[in-house]
Amino acid sequence: MRITQRVKKILTNYESDCPGTKANIARILMHGRLGGSGRVLILPVDQGFEHGPARSFAKNPPAYDPHYHFQLAVDAGLSAYAAPLGMIEAGADSFAGAIPTILKCNNGNSVSTNKDQAVTAGVDDALRLGCSAIGFTIYPGSEYQYDLIEEIKDMILEAKSVGLASVVWSYPRGGDITKDGETSIDVIAYAAQMAALIGAHIIKVKPPTDFIMQDDARKVYESENIDISTLPARIAHVMQSAFNGRRIVVFSGGAAKDLDGVLDEIRQVRDGGGNGSIIGRNTFQRPREEALAMLDSIIKIYQGKA
Repeated sequence: MRITQRVKKILTNYESDCPGTKANIARILMHGRLGGSGRVLILPVDQGFEHGPARSFAKNPPAYDPHYHFQLAVDAGLSAYAAPLGMIEAGADSFAGAIPTILKCNNGNSVSTNKDQAVTAGVDDALRLGCSAIGFTIYPGSEYQYDLIEEIKDMILEAKSVGLASVVWSYPRGGDITKDGETSIDVIAYAAQMAALIGAHIIKVKPPTDFIMQDDARKVYESENIDISTLPARIAHVMQSAFNGRRIVVFSGGAAKDLDGVLDEIRQVRDGGGNGSIIGRNTFQRPREEALAMLDSIIKIYQGKA
């Protein structure tokens, strides 16, 4: 695998990591049709855990089969595939070496009433299954946020000790955070900063709105004239908050939306300097050929061809 100068430059930002961890980051950055560009497009399929099977897969019944998602990610030429333990195990042999995998190590569910997640897998599982990285969700603002941060702190340390990368889903919610606050620019930037501070190699956040939730933050945004007027400007600010772009940040696709809405948002993420997207329901809930066409369009946007 030839490493491009762009990817080599990104790897220099991870100054404390061992060659094994850097190699696994490089595998994700070099894989698929965006390989070598510094951009990534990842398929996450943890929605069966988070939302239930019918809500996740009934719109496209072939997606009940874990092999469907592996094959979709491979055929689309994506950078990586992320999923909980059972999903990875169900295709680990058939798709060994076909695409870098990220083992989602904690999960919540929609029948629970609290904003917490259970640890459902570990570093040993990721090694056994040949994964390039572990994944973990934290909920900044939740009453369980400190437990989640302490859990992933230990898991990141263990992962780094054996040469694995770490991906942190940083989703503000719970506590005093309002629904609008979950995607407000000040809170999303704060969430990206927290994930970077606990040692994440790749950070996943939602695209931010121009709403500012915290009064103290609003004073600073106004006094320092921080531009949050457009989504590209807000994406740039989130990247700045992730160690001035020294950490890879990808943005979620969120709830299902029409194709034009997805592609317009992707262009704005690109124009703001985001490293890429991690999109689940907006792809696998569509018929396979439609999903492949959509993913092709997204890749072309990140390649600067659309």
